[in-house]
Amino acid sequence: MSTLTATTEEPRTTPTRPVYRVTGRRVLSSEWAKLWSLRSTWITLGLGLLFLVAFGLISASRYKSGINSGHMDRDFADSTAVSLSLFGTNFAQLALGVLGVLVTAGEYSTGMIRSTLAAVPRRLPVLWSKAAVFGLVALVVGTIGAFVAFGFGSGIVSGTPAAMSLTHAGVVRSLLGAGLYLGLVGVIGAALGALLRSVAGGISVLVAALMLIPGLVTLLPSSWQDNISPYLPSNAGESMFALTHDSTTLSPGAGLLVFLGWTALALAGAACRLARTDA
Repeated sequence: MSTLTATTEEPRTTPTRPVYRVTGRRVLSSEWAKLWSLRSTWITLGLGLLFLVAFGLISASRYKSGINSGHMDRDFADSTAVSLSLFGTNFAQLALGVLGVLVTAGEYSTGMIRSTLAAVPRRLPVLWSKAAVFGLVALVVGTIGAFVAFGFGSGIVSGTPAAMSLTHAGVVRSLLGAGLYLGLVGVIGAALGALLRSVAGGISVLVAALMLIPGLVTLLPSSWQDNISPYLPSNAGESMFALTHDSTTLSPGAGLLVFLGWTALALAGAACRLARTDA
């Protein structure tokens, strides 16, 4: 007589996936990784740094040649080593501002924003993280570029009336102010990209706010210009790193507060749309 032995098989268990919590640090880490995974980040940051340094050197060289030849251009007559070295700020702000737009609006054009918001359902931490990460990168690049441009530019104009060193009053403040200004321009660009959700639209508004509107204001009566012009984004930002000021410009502290106000306004608009409308 044979006996049958029943064998019982243990139920197969599938390994459980670890549960990850969405934290501010992880959202920041994700945005940091996405920023540096794009080739356009390296190219545009390099262009911004190149514009800041190269145009500063060109401006300083032109001033030095005017001094040596005795035919000084009227626009350069009252220049200093700081103003000459930071001449490329207007060009660098376009590169950094455009990259800021691409950081946010680029995800809407590719559809990647849906995956991002699915991973971070609360949405607003995505905006804060993108703005903080890129703002910090733009700040570092702008500050390094400002000090490098001044280092070479001050050497070029050495021995001229524009000569200055880092120990001169206000020089370090101006260079740090230029870096901070470029960092905030990057934040505004990121906010405009999230607000308009269009690369072309974000870049157009950025260029208009920083370059076109100040030119249009000059067509207004002079009394209006004095009341409006100092509070425009580009003019308020310029006062942050200007070495000298007059009655028509804001002080560095007031310029910083005004420019922070414009930055907060752009971020508030982007946050409102992100929270209330679908991706």
